Amino acid sequence: MSFSAAAVRAEFPIFQAHPDLHYLDNGATTQLPRAVLDAVAQHETTARANVLRGVHRLAEAATEAYAQARAELAVYLNVANPDEVVFTSGTTSAINLVAHSFGERLRPGDEVVISILEHHSNIVPWQLLRQRRGITLKVLPATAEGRIDLGALDHLVTTKTRLIAVTHVSNVTGAITDLAPILAAARAVGAKVLLDGAQRVSHGPVDLPGLGVDFYAISGHKMFAPNGIGALWAPMELLQSMPPFLGGGEMIRSVSMAETTYADPPHRFEAGTPPIAQAVGFGAAARWLGKHDWSQVAAHELRLTGRLLDGLGHLKKVRLIGPSGLQGRAPVVSFDIPGAHPHDICQMLDADGVALRGGHHCAQPFMDAFDLPGTTRASLALYNDDGDIDALLIGLDKAIKRLT
Repeated sequence: MSFSAAAVRAEFPIFQAHPDLHYLDNGATTQLPRAVLDAVAQHETTARANVLRGVHRLAEAATEAYAQARAELAVYLNVANPDEVVFTSGTTSAINLVAHSFGERLRPGDEVVISILEHHSNIVPWQLLRQRRGITLKVLPATAEGRIDLGALDHLVTTKTRLIAVTHVSNVTGAITDLAPILAAARAVGAKVLLDGAQRVSHGPVDLPGLGVDFYAISGHKMFAPNGIGALWAPMELLQSMPPFLGGGEMIRSVSMAETTYADPPHRFEAGTPPIAQAVGFGAAARWLGKHDWSQVAAHELRLTGRLLDGLGHLKKVRLIGPSGLQGRAPVVSFDIPGAHPHDICQMLDADGVALRGGHHCAQPFMDAFDLPGTTRASLALYNDDGDIDALLIGLDKAIKRLT
């Protein structure tokens, strides 16, 4: 059975509420399918309670649903042990968890390597770690095509490097990071590798064992799940070696006024009452995503990306920021129109029902490197279709004529 974007679109109530909506801001937040909304509603109306320690029937049902959500996400990530999946509030909190818990073992002069393409969430935590622990922070530059310049690994990665933390897919350029050189450089000096997977997880299951990284951080709201939920994955041995980041209820084994002993992962890193309903929705999103034929979905998204790139290439004054071809890229496309501010472009296209994102996309160092105040970004998902691309190109042509 061939893939049908129209059939997928019919599963999203927001498109029924807004039939003329051309939603191309998926890199910021994806929409919620009915399967996720139903799962959250069912949980909240039939099993709402706190988890882990209650013994009444609702508490037991909530605990089971919470554990099932973790298991569903583990399947999506091809992780054999669900306890290696730590629930967080999103990619930002997942990276901060690593910066605090793994970062606790770092000493002055130890090095963390990031890239200039990173979202602020994979920059600021390491700058804060530098202030706390005296580490050295090194930055991989970008190529003219908007990819990480992997040629700089040779002189930036040294025997003092303890972690390389980079994006899996750039939220500005859509460039997919070539992991092989990064992994080789890290392994040569015994360093760990963290990937920011926020822009990758909405485009099909991730084979974490196959990637070979040590930490993987994701957000639910970029994966057709509710806001306020995300996850960090790391091998159990690594998680067990790390101290907790936050202290409180549910992350302990025992507490006395003299000392506290901590629970095993993942609960060691999930202090307090977790976002239970959001986690249930996260698991439902992973289950919903897993039912699709991703070879067909990937072909659909790639074809639309090609149409968009071709269309932008035929418009006057449009400067593409990022890879011009389809090789090694995700359906995230940014562009600049000299003389027209991205916010003005987005507002004009919103009048035509086209939802885009304009600004620096929480990537100011990258924008500074390319001497840009910001870009306009279109980011696609599996429910987008040719009508969305047509509406964008037609509206953009009108905006260019009016603004420049």
